[in-house]
Amino acid sequence: MAFLKELFQKNASTFLSMGMLVAMPVVGSTSLTILLYNYQDLLQRLSPAQALLYFLIIGITMAFALTPTTFVALVTGFYFDWVGLPGMVIAYALAALVGYEMASRLDHGKMTTFLSHFPKAEAVMRELKNESLQLIILTRISPVLPFALMTFVLAVMRIDRRRFLLGSVLGMLPRSLFFYWLGTKAQDVFLLVSNPDTGTTGKLLLVGLIIISLFGLYYIFNRALKRALSRSTTNQ
Repeated sequence: MAFLKELFQKNASTFLSMGMLVAMPVVGSTSLTILLYNYQDLLQRLSPAQALLYFLIIGITMAFALTPTTFVALVTGFYFDWVGLPGMVIAYALAALVGYEMASRLDHGKMTTFLSHFPKAEAVMRELKNESLQLIILTRISPVLPFALMTFVLAVMRIDRRRFLLGSVLGMLPRSLFFYWLGTKAQDVFLLVSNPDTGTTGKLLLVGLIIISLFGLYYIFNRALKRALSRSTTNQ
């Protein structure tokens, strides 16, 4: 309990930022759903320059948790069809990088500095960083783990930036492609974002991704803990 109390006291700003990243997608998606309802043809006549601006904007809004990634995939698929897929992938990469930089600047290494006072916790963190690519992919592949929050957590862990970017893009692709495909098949954007019909196959796919993420993360954390304890025992 003393560890947790000190953890929250010395990293209050970090945890406050994480809390906001959880709440903001709900507010953002609700506001944008209302906007799309009133202006359903908003994105139908974009010039190439305006389309580039669109992908830049959604990259920034996803980074700051103003638009959920699922929402973006649905809407982009609806308005741009498959020609917009590369732009969406680039927007995801931009969101990951911006979020990474934002989290790094907000945290200033306080979390890792704090954990350095607790050798076992620091050892587990070090083991997790050794398998960071798998860790990133597993956090990204789940449709229930918030994109911006996971970006913040991974950045606080000080995972290598290039590996973080690669894992983020690879991990996001399975679920994003599915929701993008739903967007291309939809007839009405408001009905699409308010109640996307995933169908039985889609539901099974999403459940499968959640299970893969859950058990994969459990396996990685459990193995990191065992390795950390083993090395700690060896060094004593």
